[in-house]
Amino acid sequence: MTQRHTHLDTLAMTLMVGLCAVWGLNQVAAKLANAGISPVLQAGLRSAGAAPLLWLWSAWRGIPLFERDGTLWRGLAAGLMFAAEFALIFWGLTYTPASRAVVFLYTAPFVVAVGMHVLVPAERLNRAQTLGLVAAFCGIIAAFGETLTLPTGRQWIGDAMLLGAALAWGATTVLVRKSRLAAISANKTLFYQLAVSAVALPLASLALGETGFTDPTPLTWALFAFQTIGVAFASYLAWFWLITRYPATKLSAFSFLTPLFGMLFGALLLGERITPMLGLAMLLVSVGIWLVNRKSP
Repeated sequence: MTQRHTHLDTLAMTLMVGLCAVWGLNQVAAKLANAGISPVLQAGLRSAGAAPLLWLWSAWRGIPLFERDGTLWRGLAAGLMFAAEFALIFWGLTYTPASRAVVFLYTAPFVVAVGMHVLVPAERLNRAQTLGLVAAFCGIIAAFGETLTLPTGRQWIGDAMLLGAALAWGATTVLVRKSRLAAISANKTLFYQLAVSAVALPLASLALGETGFTDPTPLTWALFAFQTIGVAFASYLAWFWLITRYPATKLSAFSFLTPLFGMLFGALLLGERITPMLGLAMLLVSVGIWLVNRKSP
């Protein structure tokens, strides 16, 4: 029986900060690898590479992945939403700038908050926690909101796609937390999503007319290996382990750190510009996470 916690302990909070750092670094890795492998195809191939790794790991740990437990349709639905999230992100980025896209994508924690409020009353946020979620989102706007003007041309299409990706991301989290997927191993929950996205994303890549492979270099393959092993296999396995044991809304609040880590790694590794508002953004996100996760008096 999976042990459920009502609050995040030190282990959960440490893991979440580490995961956000890995996901932030992944933004840089994916950007660099895009020069050799088209983005949607890249996401599909990393799932295809991570799935057998997860199967081998599960076999070694004695964790069954193919037993009948009544989760097939929910697992397939979670996998399709997982694939839709990445397809919409990369497709939307062809219409709208990445800095603008981040703001729309990180509405996902609000989707989780609303979904858990309706479906899991025990995880409803109080006023202070809701204020914390808003404060953390304001931190993202402070860091990336300089492009938040009225959409021009076809930017609104990209904005809508990123909102759709946020909905898919949040809905996946709620589905896993609320359904029978929360009672099975994190390994099997992740396997559903890797297996489905390994098929769906390459097909989406073809539909989008991506070029596929464009003379990938050894660096491209090294970055792809990091995404496959470090991100799609290890970090996502840790994430699904967490959301089956801890309140999903409180965990999701930490995700606001990811784009800030991405900005820092982009500056360190790519020489990208850091917005002067990054300090304020870090403060707002930190205060927001604290408010969401503090215990009520």
